[in-house]
Amino acid sequence: MVDAITQNVYFTPETIKRLADRHRGIGFDQLLIVEPPYDPDLDFHYRIFNADGSEVSQCGNGARCFARFVTLKGLTNKKIFQLARKKAK
Repeated sequence: MVDAITQNVYFTPETIKRLADRHRGIGFDQLLIVEPPYDPDLDFHYRIFNADGSEVSQCGNGARCFARFVTLKGLTNKKIFQLARKKAK
């Protein structure tokens, strides 16, 4: 999980691949980036990337991690929030 609300971050597919590598990076299967909403009716926007740098549309465990992350980071105090994610091509 990466907080792109309180900090300015940008990851290229190559950077994601390098970070995902368990021998040279931190290692992960998927990277989730929490972003400010693009729609005023939403609380958050998030993006999901596979270890190969490709963007995907869903991750069941990631959705649960997302909810916990935004709560623990103090990004929301809501119990229910509205969010959007980019759909994979």
